[in-house]
Amino acid sequence: MAHRNVVVATFVLLGAGLGACLALGIGDPIPAADLAMKNVNGREVAIKDVAGPKGTLVIFSCNHCPYVKAWEARLVALGNDAVKRGVGVIAINSNDPSSFPEDGFEAMKEKAGARGYAFPYVVDAGASRLARAFGASHTPEAFLFDAKGMLVYHGAIDDNVEDAAKVTRPYLHDAVDAVVSGARPAVAESKAIGCSIKFRS
Repeated sequence: MAHRNVVVATFVLLGAGLGACLALGIGDPIPAADLAMKNVNGREVAIKDVAGPKGTLVIFSCNHCPYVKAWEARLVALGNDAVKRGVGVIAINSNDPSSFPEDGFEAMKEKAGARGYAFPYVVDAGASRLARAFGASHTPEAFLFDAKGMLVYHGAIDDNVEDAAKVTRPYLHDAVDAVVSGARPAVAESKAIGCSIKFRS
């Protein structure tokens, strides 16, 4: 019986390794910052290439997810503004397009152009290596790093996906404000809600 329990436990741990690992902790550095990914403009870009003097915002996103669609206007406005304020921004699509064709590269190009992204929107190809390195599990899911590349905020965009007018806790907006001013966000973590990442095998 003891041997069987060890086998079962090992199987569970190996199975867990096929998805996301544990998410980064506050104070952790940016992982896999030099991994080049294909941007919607056709060029290769890595997180280190977009890092800003004030900080860096990494957003795991996609095309098909209704949560992404609901938050998208707010997220694009926030990201575009952050770029102007010295925070580097990059959106990463780690989904396998065989699960949702809407998450394919051509659709990503169309979306970024139509929505006016002022920051890269890249493909986490291969085995969704970036998502696994970050321990990301949802779309959208935000990871904000300070000027030294240390994680200072992780989680949701705000507290009301359905209605921007009813947001009472603009987590990511407040965290970006803090990073720009050289301060620590008052809220370092919130629960990221959304669609599960469809990891590439």
